[in-house]
Amino acid sequence: MSESHQSLVYPNDEYNRQLVANVHPSDWVNPESTARYNLVVIGAGTAGLITAVVAASLGAKVALIEKHLMGGDCLNVGCVPSKGMIRAARVWADLRKASEFGLQIPPGVKYDFGSVMTRMRRLRARISQNDSAHRYATLGVDVYIGSGRFLGTDTIQVNGPAGDRILRFVKAAVCTGARASEPSIPGLQEVGYLTNETVFSLTTLPQRIGVIGAGPIGCELAQAFARFGSQVSLIEATHGILPNEDRDAAAIVEQQMRRDSVQLLCCGQDLKIEKTSNGKRLTVDSHGQQNDVTVDEILVAIGRTPNVEGIGLEAAGVDYDRNGIKVNARLQTTNPKIYAAGDICSRYKFTHAADAMAQIVIQNALFPHPLGLGYASVETWHMPWCTFTEPEIAHVGLYERDAKGKGIELETYTYKLDEVDRAILDGEEEGFARVHIQKGTDRILGATIVAARAGDMISEFAVAMKAGGAKMIAGTIHPYPTQAEVNKKVVNLWRKAHFTSSTKKWLTKLFAWMRR
Repeated sequence: MSESHQSLVYPNDEYNRQLVANVHPSDWVNPESTARYNLVVIGAGTAGLITAVVAASLGAKVALIEKHLMGGDCLNVGCVPSKGMIRAARVWADLRKASEFGLQIPPGVKYDFGSVMTRMRRLRARISQNDSAHRYATLGVDVYIGSGRFLGTDTIQVNGPAGDRILRFVKAAVCTGARASEPSIPGLQEVGYLTNETVFSLTTLPQRIGVIGAGPIGCELAQAFARFGSQVSLIEATHGILPNEDRDAAAIVEQQMRRDSVQLLCCGQDLKIEKTSNGKRLTVDSHGQQNDVTVDEILVAIGRTPNVEGIGLEAAGVDYDRNGIKVNARLQTTNPKIYAAGDICSRYKFTHAADAMAQIVIQNALFPHPLGLGYASVETWHMPWCTFTEPEIAHVGLYERDAKGKGIELETYTYKLDEVDRAILDGEEEGFARVHIQKGTDRILGATIVAARAGDMISEFAVAMKAGGAKMIAGTIHPYPTQAEVNKKVVNLWRKAHFTSSTKKWLTKLFAWMRR
């Protein structure tokens, strides 16, 4: 296994050995290739795994190629390890505020960061069984461990440890994902830094850590490290945090992060880094003030770069640019035989987006309509997402600024959690639900929730946007007491607003007549 493989599965403990045995087995023997595959998939992250296994379950002959770790970012260096770490940090934060609930925690209670990370690795190894090479082979997929490269418009070569294989295909799907972007910050390369691809290899807590980038990854991990006791400096080029989110929602998360002792240096300009005898020194201008911070580690979280290099896209006639592979609404590339899915071609760099794109690729690649009609399309999406800070921010559809840019008239309603009984009882009343409804209709165009479990609550709005409207939520019984009641309460604000005074006067007269 290459050095880059080893860096992502450090330390070499029983759980990481189990992980590697599942997702990159050292004794794996690549199968002999079939004369021609219905579908060849390059990349075994979420998009590639779903594409391959569903196609095979339908009876197609499928090959799946992965040069690194099956499961991709989500399993190995993304969703799974980060949520394991975040959950432990939340437990520790809850213990520190236990007195607010009338609970007295004995003095001297401690946490063990090494044990936190061991737990994460144990659970990641357990989950990795679902993405293992052996499991996919038993499900009818020809799994190839090695690097894949197009030799032409219908041929791929796999360079494996035991020799090369040549795979011919009817259709192919490129699902090679993306990697952490490398910023051109003076001094960064010289001092060294972490990304999401290496940060989960830590076994000891950095006492001081600088986080560059206040997007979802930067905010989630900055808050988690701060809760464990790291001195965290969060540097962001724009104002505030989570620049793409609803500003009121982001402000609530920012306030909580400050309470967690995160030092925010936003509107950061002229960032420079150098190595000193005391650590890694960062100097940055924030709001016109020069800041000088020394840290033990630097975490860079400024975006993703698509993995388009080294896979022979030119030979396959597949166009791409710095944003990834170019696809149409049916996820077809400039080579009509080749499709793409996941981070390699999507602005939505989420696991659930990759899953949804895989379903589109399967339908369009395996069941093409002769006239191009009735195909599955990303244009019909209502994509929800969530940032897993505390509180969480979840969103689906348009923001108010998007609607204004499109010339769409909206009615916007907001209901605060401090008016929801369960949120009050949980001590989680900072937050709200906000819904954007097209004027003159009950059509929901977007919604934002900031709450402790916002990610679990946003799906109701996504369903209503796809299959109903505001009336559907308003007419649905919600169990009491739950925080999800806020979804109905915010929609009821819309219903109440449309109960006009003239309607009430008419009903008053009707009821008076009925009393005669």
